[in-house]
Amino acid sequence: MFHLTALVTCLATLMYLLFSFQVGKAREAYGVKAPAISGNPDFERVFRVHMNTLEWLPIFLPALWLFAIYISDAIAAALGVVWIVGRVLYMTGYAKAANKRGPGFAIQGGAAIILWLGATGAILWRLIHP
Repeated sequence: MFHLTALVTCLATLMYLLFSFQVGKAREAYGVKAPAISGNPDFERVFRVHMNTLEWLPIFLPALWLFAIYISDAIAAALGVVWIVGRVLYMTGYAKAANKRGPGFAIQGGAAIILWLGATGAILWRLIHP
């Protein structure tokens, strides 16, 4: 069973949901009426965090689950938590200023790449060594 990876998946989904609430709050705070997605740089940064997270989820989630299946539930979950922490740091940094998004982005990107490389390597290993 993959209980830890399932829990991290739920946490990542919750994080994404909370980011969507941040966009709603930013719309109100900066007077950006739906469906507009521009007009205030402070709003636009919060909006981009939400959209960038959506862009990364299709990379992160399959890599997370394949890593859990082919390597380890516990290690996948730990790397998943690192990814979530990176996304939160990305959000808090980017919400302040565009040039403060780098560390969080690097952390989450590194975690996703490790998950993908590990999963891909394990799958190839099993194909070559049945």
